[in-house]
Amino acid sequence: MTGRDALIRHFIDSTDWAGARTAPLAGDASNRRYLRLIDPATGATAVLMDAPPDRGEDVRPFVRIATHLIAQGFSAPRILAQDEAHGLLLLEDLGDDLFANVIPRDPSAENSLYAAATDLLAALHRADSPAGLDTYGPDMMADLAALAFDWYRAALTEPDATVRTAFNNAMRAALTTHAAPADVLIQRDYHAQNLLWLPDRQGTARVGLLDFQDAMLGHRAYDLVSLLQDARRDVPQSVETAMLDRYITATGQDAAAFRTAYNVLGAQRNLRIVGVFARLCIRDGKPRYVDLIPRVWDHLMRDLNHPALADVAALVRTHLPHPTPETLAKVKDQCATSPAR
Repeated sequence: MTGRDALIRHFIDSTDWAGARTAPLAGDASNRRYLRLIDPATGATAVLMDAPPDRGEDVRPFVRIATHLIAQGFSAPRILAQDEAHGLLLLEDLGDDLFANVIPRDPSAENSLYAAATDLLAALHRADSPAGLDTYGPDMMADLAALAFDWYRAALTEPDATVRTAFNNAMRAALTTHAAPADVLIQRDYHAQNLLWLPDRQGTARVGLLDFQDAMLGHRAYDLVSLLQDARRDVPQSVETAMLDRYITATGQDAAAFRTAYNVLGAQRNLRIVGVFARLCIRDGKPRYVDLIPRVWDHLMRDLNHPALADVAALVRTHLPHPTPETLAKVKDQCATSPAR
């Protein structure tokens, strides 16, 4: 047993779940890991989040946002016990029925699940946001979109500071003009792998929320892009169109302005993801994310067709290599070669 394992066992045994059996749960792209706790007497379950502070993790934002969401009537996991100093949380177990699991089992449920998730965003955006959230504004977003140049392009060709600067300026200008208002809580990873279906609950509480510790103040179209331009699964174009219409109708947004912001934020988000997925391979030794880049690229190309992104599109199409199998193989060849970069 490692020192970390002993610490976890001590934490569990200091709670009402002393003596519970543990089983691993699927992790994510972060340094967090998850264990399911099973009470041998009752069969009841809970989830342990292990977020080591010495690996850059901090559970306090999760606790803060979960508390806020629950107070607003949304289904974030309740905090059952916590040791913030050591990065340990014991959470309510919301089950295994991720949207990404439910829809393949019952394709007829796809539209209703996405409708529930869209309605949740409309409700969340009517609620107050917690005080003190950082703002996800044009400067930060443009710099994060440039990760596509810093990691994906840099893995394939010589870096060019002039090109990166030109891209950053063009992306920032598009965001400032069309997607600057930052007035709602955005979870930033709102998609089928992080949403749970809880049909025994009512209304928006039927959607369980998991990954929100990086929440910020941002534009109300951002999480809708995250939901409908999913890096991990194909959302039918008909569903994307219907949910855009549904959100606009529910919130009274100016349709043309909102759709423009949606495309601009889609381009920003998809460029960031291309860069992050390349970085996860090159820096962190996680090559499987490279296989997701073609889907993200397809989303990006559709977003870049919007006239508001003409300057960004010209730079991307000229300077970012298309993710052919040969191109992606070159990225994978550099897996785990720059751990300190």
